[in-house]
Amino acid sequence: MKKVAVLFGGRSVEHEVSIITGMQIIENMDKTKYNVIPIYVNKEGKWLTGNSLMEFKNYKENNFKDAQEIVLSHNYGDNNIYVSPRLTGLFKKKILDRIDIAFPAFHGMNGEDGTVQGIFELMDIPYVGCGVLGSAVGMDKILMKDVYKANNLPIVDYTWFYRSKWINSREEVINRIEEKLSYPLFVKPANLGSSIGISKAKDMDGLIEAIEVAIRYDRKIIVEKAVEEPREINCAVMGYDDELITSLCEEPIGWKEILTFEDKYVKSNAKGKGASERRRIPAEIDDKVREEIEELAKLAFKTIDAKGVSRIDFLLDKNNKVYINEINTLPGSISFYLWEGKGYSISKLIDELINIAIIVHEEKKKNSYSYEANLLNRTQFGAKVK
Repeated sequence: MKKVAVLFGGRSVEHEVSIITGMQIIENMDKTKYNVIPIYVNKEGKWLTGNSLMEFKNYKENNFKDAQEIVLSHNYGDNNIYVSPRLTGLFKKKILDRIDIAFPAFHGMNGEDGTVQGIFELMDIPYVGCGVLGSAVGMDKILMKDVYKANNLPIVDYTWFYRSKWINSREEVINRIEEKLSYPLFVKPANLGSSIGISKAKDMDGLIEAIEVAIRYDRKIIVEKAVEEPREINCAVMGYDDELITSLCEEPIGWKEILTFEDKYVKSNAKGKGASERRRIPAEIDDKVREEIEELAKLAFKTIDAKGVSRIDFLLDKNNKVYINEINTLPGSISFYLWEGKGYSISKLIDELINIAIIVHEEKKKNSYSYEANLLNRTQFGAKVK
């Protein structure tokens, strides 16, 4: 039976959202196939494991009696990843468990952005979702749009600046924005999700206020031309390389100018509220538009070298012109409800993502990581200089 570590929480403003995602994955993973190891990274950055982390109610009550602080270690000799207590003693276990596969469920910085993926790469462990590059580009809205623009994918006009530039040259920043873009505008932190820190500006006063909000969350700020009377259409992609499939398209409903954090996570999960009241699946769009969105979703996925599953969010204007808004790499994009109509239960979707992780890892083993050049015996570098 494979041992799968589900990692969630993290040092991010999306910490609580990550807990919900982590619990969904843990609760719906096929326990006849996988032995689940919960790894919770608390807000201080400590890595914890324990049976109490398997129960959602314990996070509400902050009740983690058996949780131990841990570290991960890799023994190249037996090619295993070990979960060990951070503090060891004479009578304490040196190793708590072993990991076969990692399933990151982080949202936002310090997890979704390629940082934890780098740890898995160095430890040579299969992991679910995008690699370091795809995660990093998908997280940074500026780099993401730069890459899509270079590949002639449809995006709205945008500009960006550093927080330090705003602090030192506010007037210059405003002038540059107003020269390049016309109101209304959206102002966003470049590296954040869940609509946190995003505001719409209809004039200069609104722009200044929106920037002051955004710079609380990131040192890089992106400003985008707003699409008038937009519809948001979302489509997920699953696979790797050229083996890609698309989910059903959805249209979030009931929002006005911004699909807020409250719209995404609070209203849609409120008591007595069903998902069908907050989103329309499948989206009511023409087949031609749907086909265009599905094709663009695959291109957006492939262009950043994504793997596993990602959700691509689109904006549709009143003339049915399609713009890529952003790509959401794992975990926000697990969006199991988009796959149910394609025959994937959440359990089957999790299973497929783990299978893809194993295939991708096996593919890496085909690479050669050694080149025999006898360089050390053919050069004087390192010799003492006389």
